[in-house]
Amino acid sequence: MTFATASLTPIFTNCLIASRIWTPNWRNGFVSPVTLLHTLASSRSRLLKNKNHYQDLVFSSCSRGFRCQSTALSDVNSTSHTVSSNGHLMYGRLLPCPLQNSPPRVEHLVVTKEGPVLDYISKALDLPPLYVEDLIQFGAVYYALVCPKPPPTATAEQIKVYEEVTDPSVLRKRTSIKGKTVREAQKTFRITRADEIVETGTYLRVHVHPKRFPRCYEIDWKSRIIAVTDDYVILDKPAGTSVGGTTDNIEESCATFATRALGFSAPLQTTHQIDNCTEGCVVLARSKEYCSVFHGKIREKKVKKLYLALAAAPVPIGILTHYMRPINMAPRLVSEDFVKGWYLCQLEVLECKKVAWPRSEIESTYNIEDCGWPLKDFAYECQINLLTGRTHQIRAQLAACSAPVVGDAMYMPAAIAEMVSPGSNPLGKNKKKYTNENDKSLAIDEWIAQHGKEPSVAIGLQACQISWDDGEHCYEARSPWWR
Repeated sequence: MTFATASLTPIFTNCLIASRIWTPNWRNGFVSPVTLLHTLASSRSRLLKNKNHYQDLVFSSCSRGFRCQSTALSDVNSTSHTVSSNGHLMYGRLLPCPLQNSPPRVEHLVVTKEGPVLDYISKALDLPPLYVEDLIQFGAVYYALVCPKPPPTATAEQIKVYEEVTDPSVLRKRTSIKGKTVREAQKTFRITRADEIVETGTYLRVHVHPKRFPRCYEIDWKSRIIAVTDDYVILDKPAGTSVGGTTDNIEESCATFATRALGFSAPLQTTHQIDNCTEGCVVLARSKEYCSVFHGKIREKKVKKLYLALAAAPVPIGILTHYMRPINMAPRLVSEDFVKGWYLCQLEVLECKKVAWPRSEIESTYNIEDCGWPLKDFAYECQINLLTGRTHQIRAQLAACSAPVVGDAMYMPAAIAEMVSPGSNPLGKNKKKYTNENDKSLAIDEWIAQHGKEPSVAIGLQACQISWDDGEHCYEARSPWWR
């Protein structure tokens, strides 16, 4: 059997064993399980009331007018579609584009009968085949040859199933894992074809509700291209889009849409990231070789990035230094005090000038959220030289200085809360002294739970310039949205 070879992130963060269906809640994680092994046929997708309703969605025009202006997608109203050899409709359209994301839903399965992955998922989760085919195209389906080890929260029944499918006597009979350790066989890979065959015992993770990026269909992507060379493309990334895609959606990404806009046969490669809500310069490599070259330049600190930040309060000129908690969870927590094991965060504020707060019609156009900042007559445009590149670094550092980025629904409310009630931020300037680390850890968890909303589309942050090799290559973005 043939499987994809692109390695992905580890399966279990908060995942639960594959013999169950687990329905994640958007805020609280996983909720109660429903037994899967003998009741798969009775499960229902919360996304779709019935298959006929789904067909109506697929073959009706997207009423919201989202369209990719740079690629010729097949008309979803048309009844003449190309059919693959296995009888399934070949992917020639995108799913209907919602105005907002559905609540996250991730299903974990163990294959009980060998066959095509599309057929198994469709029957197991009672999802229309076309929908499952779309999920595979979106990159929302993963497999592992062997079911991963369950987390500490797993039930006795889940642990029992895991032990059954990973029993050495069972694994010895599976030729696909000969020569591999169990740990190697538990690595996850993305399913890339609907007709891939999965054998009995294979673990599947299905992101039934992928994170969507409807703004991709509103953009004139050709107009966002700054430069095209033999090695790379410079894109002025629009806010509300992902550079290279997410774990469950590689279809609606800047790399994919820029590739189509330019008519390239080979997909553009992501060399670095900026936040979905941030706009500005990104470098997309035209080959794996140049992707490696550019990564080397980043490691050698030969790449310089300048940002424009629209802050809600003035920011001091000079170098700001913080330390970021080394946990991959938003919002990112930073401290002015050194903390062993935390990441150094440094940026240099080159300029900070007072400007008018963006007009209401501009804020409406870019879905800038009103986060409750009390003074909205003036904002402060800061030019920033990013010295270290940490996730959310500029946003977290400016918020820690009581000057959050305009529209940043993740960090501005936290800054306001600290202003109103000094000491409420367990790592802020006025942080309390805790009698023990457990109390401090609980306070941090509570703080994160209160402040973690992702901005809708844009915030006041732009990667305005990128250069490397001592300025030999230098590119600038268009004027930011707030000007």
